[in-house]
Amino acid sequence: MTTHPPSPPPSAAERAWGNIRQIVLGGNERRKEVVEALGMSFFRVKALRRIARGPVTLRDLADELLTDRPYTTLVVADLAERGLVERTANPADRRSKIVSVTEEGRAAAERAERILGAPPSALLALPEEDLAALDRITARLADGLPHGPGR
Repeated sequence: MTTHPPSPPPSAAERAWGNIRQIVLGGNERRKEVVEALGMSFFRVKALRRIARGPVTLRDLADELLTDRPYTTLVVADLAERGLVERTANPADRRSKIVSVTEEGRAAAERAERILGAPPSALLALPEEDLAALDRITARLADGLPHGPGR
């Protein structure tokens, strides 16, 4: 029988990261709320939110969403059927399509942003000095990311 030495206790950084992951990925119901409000999968909501930021080719959309082009085409077709986006020929390359948001799609994307941007109640319950410290710390973390704050 082989015995393994006990694992070292997690570092402060590992504990903090675990807490951040729990808050963002497991601790709030915003994803579920936005899916129910818009009546579509979270992936479709994510695609719509990206398209609402500005016209994009199907190829670039697939790359940004980290998925394959055939699936992206199906997602965009569904969004188009819902009247949320429209596809037009790319003037720079007639073989590709440009996807743009419609007014209805913009309104849906803005609704999604409002839902996803609403802080969880546990955050709102923090004292002002804790919120200020958390804001300062998370801003420093965001500044260190490859895409900077507000990605």
